[in-house]
Amino acid sequence: MRIRPIAQGDLAELQALARETGVGFTSLPDNRDFLADKIAATEDAFAEHRPVDRRNYFFVLEDEDTGALAGCCAIEGQVGREVPFYHYRLGTLAHSSVQLDLHRTIDTLFLSSDHTGDAEVASLFLRPQYRGGERRHERNGALLSQVRWLFMAEFRDRFPDKVLAEMRGLFDERGKSPFWECLGSHFFPLDFDEADRLTGLGQKSFIGELMPKFPIYTPFLSEAARACIGQVHEQTRPALAMLKQEGLRWEGYIDIFDGGPTVEAYIDDVRAVRASRRVRVEVTSNTASTASERPRWLAATTDMARFRAAWVSRGPDADDVLTLSETEAARLEVAPGDALRILDTKEAA
Repeated sequence: MRIRPIAQGDLAELQALARETGVGFTSLPDNRDFLADKIAATEDAFAEHRPVDRRNYFFVLEDEDTGALAGCCAIEGQVGREVPFYHYRLGTLAHSSVQLDLHRTIDTLFLSSDHTGDAEVASLFLRPQYRGGERRHERNGALLSQVRWLFMAEFRDRFPDKVLAEMRGLFDERGKSPFWECLGSHFFPLDFDEADRLTGLGQKSFIGELMPKFPIYTPFLSEAARACIGQVHEQTRPALAMLKQEGLRWEGYIDIFDGGPTVEAYIDDVRAVRASRRVRVEVTSNTASTASERPRWLAATTDMARFRAAWVSRGPDADDVLTLSETEAARLEVAPGDALRILDTKEAA
């Protein structure tokens, strides 16, 4: 299994992935033309043919045995530069009456675009058949999640100070969002799926045009809708747990449609960014492995245009030399003397 940038030949597989993601996965809509444009934009980003604030880096996890795409993930260089990027910000308003000696604090939701210009880690999806289970699929989710930190650490000057991640919110047994049914549906003459689809296609201006500009008092929402605020979809919990381990935290921002939390951090404070380092490559024909029960060393190349990442079986020596097997070197497409950025995920956890 290895990570690489998506390419034009992946369009059919990417659309298959988009169909499997399910409701609420806004960043990967099932639209062939849109996905083709996303691939083209990604190729421009990795070739550095776009300004840094207009780059979207889209990665895929490739099964070398079958050539199939096992999953995907992405980094948006800066959000909100081309289209508005909205959230609700959870706030508090205080009300008091001296005459009655009463004091009340009430939770509110404010329409916000506070994250404009921040980077975003997004689009993390792993096909069910590649989750856990057999040995060869172990830690595929961690590979997809953590490779983005190595990429940002290696190309740090291409990114802003802060990074965020939007988490999919709660849906009921009917596949409906209680938060949307109680709030968004009253302002948009659309069902959730259509509003979600338009947002995924980058058509977000209608949010600012139709949503109220005044604070929304959460006591007016239904109990089911209030219970969605800052909560995540069952399938999103593992991804949220990995982000929290890296130091991302919820600061009171939620998704406009489903109420899911947005977590954030300063990039330089992310543990995997701080813990990663560069080493020099050596290659051996001795295939004896020193791999532990669980893979812990993640390696990524330092060439943006030909970026590759994968688990490797051992760490570097005292001189920061990492010895790879011929198979590992071929997987990463590196040769003796090349540089790699590595992460000991045991130390970063």
